[in-house]
Amino acid sequence: MIRNTSNNYLKVVEWSEDDQCYVGTAPGLIFGGVHGKSQEKVFKELCVVVEEAIATLHKEGKPLPSETTNKDFSGKIALRISPSLHKKIAIKAQQNGESINRFIQEQLENKVKLN
Repeated sequence: MIRNTSNNYLKVVEWSEDDQCYVGTAPGLIFGGVHGKSQEKVFKELCVVVEEAIATLHKEGKPLPSETTNKDFSGKIALRISPSLHKKIAIKAQQNGESINRFIQEQLENKVKLN
């Protein structure tokens, strides 16, 4: 049961330039993470840590956090920013000949490096 439950939680393994190793995390479930030189070993260890965290929560009678995988995303984000930032974004978007939405989308894609 715990193994099936652990599949409901996102596990991320990324290379850390600062640490010069792979770092594995499970956002929303555990604080901190695991690290090592092998991406595969870090992932396997992370899976064990996630299963242990779920078992501990069950044992202590605590509720599990909301699942972090298998979520549907609408593609819409309600974002609150200052009026001055809103104005700067609107000006930049207009200078680029695009909508505010498209300008922000491009900025986010560049920052997160999705494309």
